[in-house]
Amino acid sequence: MHEPDLPISDRGDGREIDLDVTGVAHQGVFVARHEGRVVFVPDAIPGERVRARIVEERRRFARAVALEVLEASPDRRPHVLPEGGIDRAPGQRAGSADFGHIALPRQRELKATVLADALTRIGRFDAAEVAGWRLAVSPVGAEAGRDATDRPGLDITARPGRRWRTRETLHVDDAGRCGPYAARSHTVVPVAGLPLAVDELEELGAHRRPWPGHERVQLVIDEAAPFDAPGRARVIVDGGRGRTVLRRVHGVDFAVDEAGFWQVHRDAPATLVDTVAGLVDVDRIDADAPHLDLYGGVGLFAVWLARAGLAVTTVEADARASELAARNAASLGRVDARCEPAERFLRREAQQAPAGMYARSLVVLDPPRSGAGRRAIADLVRLAPAQVIYVACDPVALVRDARLLVDAGWRLDRLRAFDLFPHSHHFETVASFVR
Repeated sequence: MHEPDLPISDRGDGREIDLDVTGVAHQGVFVARHEGRVVFVPDAIPGERVRARIVEERRRFARAVALEVLEASPDRRPHVLPEGGIDRAPGQRAGSADFGHIALPRQRELKATVLADALTRIGRFDAAEVAGWRLAVSPVGAEAGRDATDRPGLDITARPGRRWRTRETLHVDDAGRCGPYAARSHTVVPVAGLPLAVDELEELGAHRRPWPGHERVQLVIDEAAPFDAPGRARVIVDGGRGRTVLRRVHGVDFAVDEAGFWQVHRDAPATLVDTVAGLVDVDRIDADAPHLDLYGGVGLFAVWLARAGLAVTTVEADARASELAARNAASLGRVDARCEPAERFLRREAQQAPAGMYARSLVVLDPPRSGAGRRAIADLVRLAPAQVIYVACDPVALVRDARLLVDAGWRLDRLRAFDLFPHSHHFETVASFVR
């Protein structure tokens, strides 16, 4: 169920009520009903009965905070981040792992439910068709039976869902204490450990130190550096520009600003590259056609497409990322790195490209969490490429854009989803569309 965006009619009155939790909604909250109205409550699991306090009321729904589990689900587990547990006061629960109280297989089932719900309710896809797709949110790396890392002695399978974050951002309060924010607030919650971060980041000990006068502490790691190299893991304070470091994907090095965007899960880049490559419909495209990598970052997809023999234009608004994309593709000779908003590039191409220019082209797009949006999709439709592969970190944004494509005559022919953010409600989806 997608939470409606309606104006507040009055604030919650603080009543405590008992709720039978029946479902899951987008953004890490769960669904119950009370007196005929939907109530959204975090820190629960479908099938549980919880005691909760009403904190906000709107015309058609209310929000509550869970106070106590009255009847627990068999899928409830000790919270992966102890400071996020339901035994703490709601305003003091660390909010960085909002599914951290749920067994991993059940987490993935719930994420698949969210995706299916988004497709049917928001995307207006046929419910029977969606059910037939048997949607699943798949584990990655070692949890999926693949060799996730070359680090000697590291056994991720013994710690499922943990030690995957290659970057960790902590916030600092006025007293200099650092930690994640409490859920849906800017209250800093100090934590004793960082169970989702790779070991080297926790070993820095930054979460145990005071940081007076600062606002944010970012922990980063250069995974391509030797394991004993000084500075392999380090701290960046207040969002400063980082060093250029290398990230290795299937033996290919990518130059990345260590403080800039790169997939956080250590197995995400390889997973996404493999998935995009597997979805390309080689019978529909021509290697010499003008292919596009939109919202391209440092060129992860562009480089791999070029290595497969395609001529690619990669478009990225961030100047630093675009500069690194050009550097990463320099030896290939088939990548044109453009620094401009993808929306502006699409608008110009839609207005100026000759008819049929993109008829045998592949377009890969990996937009921000808000999605590409109506105008960008309309311009993409005007280009009429042979195939569109859409990488999405938000299922609702994806299905909104998917509906626009389908209404314009495209078909959603394949859909894959991956658990790149274990113990949180987030996941990644890759969709293929053909004309």
